[in-house]
Amino acid sequence: MDTTDAPQIIEHIHKQITFTPYDNKWIPFSKRFVAMGIHPNAKGALQIYELNKGDLELVGDFTKPNGIKCGTFGASSIEERHLATGDHAGKLAIYDLDRVDTPVFSQQAHASIINAIDGCGGMDIGFGAPEIVTGGRDGCVRLWDPRVPEPVLALEPSEGQPARDCWTVAFGNSFNDEERCIVAGYDNGDIKLFDLRANSIRYETNVSNGVTCVEFDRKDIEMNKMVVTTLESKFRLFDMRTQHPTGGFTCLTERAHKATVWCVRHLPQNRDIFMTGGGNGGFNLYKYHYPANRTVQAKDDIPMGVVGHTELLNSRVISSQPIVNLDWSPDKEG
Repeated sequence: MDTTDAPQIIEHIHKQITFTPYDNKWIPFSKRFVAMGIHPNAKGALQIYELNKGDLELVGDFTKPNGIKCGTFGASSIEERHLATGDHAGKLAIYDLDRVDTPVFSQQAHASIINAIDGCGGMDIGFGAPEIVTGGRDGCVRLWDPRVPEPVLALEPSEGQPARDCWTVAFGNSFNDEERCIVAGYDNGDIKLFDLRANSIRYETNVSNGVTCVEFDRKDIEMNKMVVTTLESKFRLFDMRTQHPTGGFTCLTERAHKATVWCVRHLPQNRDIFMTGGGNGGFNLYKYHYPANRTVQAKDDIPMGVVGHTELLNSRVISSQPIVNLDWSPDKEG
């Protein structure tokens, strides 16, 4: 791979911390970000950092009763910038970062650890009401409206069926006030796409390996494409524009990192560029190239999607530990 003219991956700041980090999110419209994780004594860590003259300054350090696994600003308004978190005890909490001591919303969302969380309808991204989706070790996916205490929707294992660990959740297809969907990935390789308007499972498949992360390239447009990362050093990119009645959505499979691919994030300023984080401690930066035609007539004369190809722009190992999360700044490209 020739990286002479490729986008460079440069480490600006390296900082030691005293807890295991699970998630980090840029605070919208600021030069600050929040880091979440768990201390060695199993207490939750929530720290706020600010960029200051080329260095990181710790401006907020808070300890919570349980380790914090995940967080999102996706359901908050721009004015409030409330952080929604999921913890190891299964609690969903929403914090005002100016008063972190007491959450503005708190609910027992799952029976055990909340593995994943996503928000939609806030930050002027997507249409419709602000909502939060959580996925837990108990195999449940629950949809929350922060204005009411009970879940709006619960997707639970059928009675008598074993509960599969839900590892990742994401919103998508929120291009008007009626349409919105949730995608969930499980430890056994299941992927389920739930249509909130129709209140039904729209698509489900199995990718043979545990699904570590899933993300649409944009939440606020008609479904375009979706990247799914898995164990066994693979990711899959689905073309989500055309669904065949029997063939489903077309996808391509790529090998990456020579280790588990733990996360994927699309660049907010360009939906065709995305980065993956791997178990080898490295980042891979990709660009997606669309095919000449996005549909083709299948044998039954029904249109079927055509997937393009990905180009590896750059790759760099920056850590001896796995990259379990990454976050692009929504305000400053790159």
